[in-house]
Amino acid sequence: MAITSVGIGSGLDVDKIVTQLVALEKAPLKTLETKAETITSRISTYAEIKSLTDTLNSAAAKLSRDSAWNGVNISSSSSAVTGAMTGIAQPGSYSVEVVQLAQSQTAVIGNAGAANGFAKDDKLGAGTFTLTVGEKSFDIELTGSDTLTTLATAINNKDSGIQATVITNADGTQRLMMRSKNTGTDAAFSIATTATDPNSTLGRIGDSGQSYYSVSQTAQNAKIKLNNVEVESTSNTFSDALPGMSLTVSTVSTSPTLVTVAADTQAMKEGIQTFVDAYNALNDKLSALTRYNAETGVSGLLQGDSTTVSIQNALRMLTMNIVNGGGAFSRLSDIGIQMEQGGNLAVNDTKMTSALTDIASLKGLFATKADSLGANGGIGVNFKSFTDGLLAYEGTLNTKTDSLESSLKRNGTDQDKVLARASTLESRLLAQYTALDVKMASLNALDTYVTQQIASWNKSTN
Repeated sequence: MAITSVGIGSGLDVDKIVTQLVALEKAPLKTLETKAETITSRISTYAEIKSLTDTLNSAAAKLSRDSAWNGVNISSSSSAVTGAMTGIAQPGSYSVEVVQLAQSQTAVIGNAGAANGFAKDDKLGAGTFTLTVGEKSFDIELTGSDTLTTLATAINNKDSGIQATVITNADGTQRLMMRSKNTGTDAAFSIATTATDPNSTLGRIGDSGQSYYSVSQTAQNAKIKLNNVEVESTSNTFSDALPGMSLTVSTVSTSPTLVTVAADTQAMKEGIQTFVDAYNALNDKLSALTRYNAETGVSGLLQGDSTTVSIQNALRMLTMNIVNGGGAFSRLSDIGIQMEQGGNLAVNDTKMTSALTDIASLKGLFATKADSLGANGGIGVNFKSFTDGLLAYEGTLNTKTDSLESSLKRNGTDQDKVLARASTLESRLLAQYTALDVKMASLNALDTYVTQQIASWNKSTN
């Protein structure tokens, strides 16, 4: 294969000429690349704005719900009684005296009637063993080969709420212990037997006169005196004694326990502070992006961006809304939240603490529902509605991001066009200079030949 080098025939520095001409053709690429970097930065920045807006949306949504203002703390003066929230509990104080704890029933087969118990693997005899729990009865059919062990297995398989266990004494004899799995009188049980042979062990177990069966612990409900009113529960937890809360008892009282339900003002205060922090974080970001630094001459990435500026202005206007919530507070300044220079919000702790003594008015300021036109809502309601619109699928932030991504895609297409034109130009120039080289090489060869012929003629003539 022939080795060629463009420029040899013409003597021109073809590589340099072509490189410079192609570079001129690529000149718009630098501007496009710089613009692409800016667009990419703006897309990333709008993602940050969206994240901060979402945080503000969550904080505002929490303040717009009733649950933010219904929270309570439950305290108890004694470990004998503890309280827990199950719904919306009303603030108040309650005297609780624990009269008795709930307990399950325990019964034993094989006590007095068989001295210390039955011999291991003693046969009970054929017949029917009936276990009654509450209003339900469970029949177990026994054959002549059944023992306490097989009877225990049959009881456990009935899913009656009774657990049966065979106890082995030190002398090797056995007894059957039955225990209700649940506490309370509803879980009390009894037994009865119908034996084929009344004189068999099974027959004697069912004979109350034989004392083969005894109850070692009776079932009982828990009892308390709630503000001196007696209340019972099948377990040691009183789920329905008070609305919105449950009481759990652990020991019998020697004196009444004071259970206090108070509004959880600390959680409310934290919810408001979370909202303020989320607002300030978003405002700081928007301010930095739209600010012009006169000292450095550097502009924020989104300075002059109408979308960003309008979002910031709308947020600030929302903080100045007057709310008709029917309470003592109608604006944020009434509860100690003021706007500082730069647009951030600051909380006056003393004024906020005072406002927390009027929870109904505070709730009205933040959670008043909007009217049928979506107007006149509380601060939390309005901020949630506004940020919902920003974050919606076709909302402001997604629309702006889509527009920037479209611009970036067009920019990429324009860069590809510049590169394609430059590549075409390079190929054309190389082809042209190659043709020129071939022509020049041919002319140079002819010139050499003619020169040689003339020199030869001159020599002959001489």
